[in-house]
Amino acid sequence: MNDTLVTVVGNVATSVEYRETPTGGVARFRFAATARRWDRERSVWTDGPTSFYTVSAWRQLAANLAASVAVGEPLVVHGRLRVREEAPGDGQGQRRTFVDIDALAVGHDLARGTSAFRRGGKRGPEQAMTEGPDGVPMRTPELVGT
Repeated sequence: MNDTLVTVVGNVATSVEYRETPTGGVARFRFAATARRWDRERSVWTDGPTSFYTVSAWRQLAANLAASVAVGEPLVVHGRLRVREEAPGDGQGQRRTFVDIDALAVGHDLARGTSAFRRGGKRGPEQAMTEGPDGVPMRTPELVGT
């Protein structure tokens, strides 16, 4: 296996879009990662450039993402890196490069906050409870294209 595996720390940039497919559910969202460095001269943290990725997840991971993740939340995403180039639709202009991550594991970044884990069942996000067993409200995902 020659896949390039990456682990990226950043924030959710768009809502998670969830769809059912013949092979199971798929979730997609945009993810932003900004490098930070300590500026010794000014004694402050400085933001570097922001990299954006399209993250895709399949089956149970997709359903769990759709039920658990919202825009702005800090995540750690681990998965296969995919780089692709596309020409513009009109045949004019320069080719564009896109960087995608096929997620294998995703979790909240606990260095920046707390999280409460609830073991999920074998159900899709459309069947997710609006209230967890401990009385804590759970997010209800948005279904796209249904």
